[in-house]
Amino acid sequence: MFPRIVIVLVVAAMLWAIFARDTGAGSPARHYRVRAGDTLWSIAAATYAGDPREGVWELQERNGLVGATIVPGQRLTLP
Repeated sequence: MFPRIVIVLVVAAMLWAIFARDTGAGSPARHYRVRAGDTLWSIAAATYAGDPREGVWELQERNGLVGATIVPGQRLTLP
């Protein structure tokens, strides 16, 4: 009896691992076009709920920015 339960649980776990996947139902990415005078801080403060320092870090991470330099016309993916 016990081995059958273990086998059923193992098979169920394997099937779940095979068929469980991302449905792609998340919201689409939001973007921002940098304008003259914008800074990462001002963009983070306007678009990120919470501490702007976290928003600046998120902007840098999502957009592969090494520093805080951005240029007008640049397209940023928002957190």
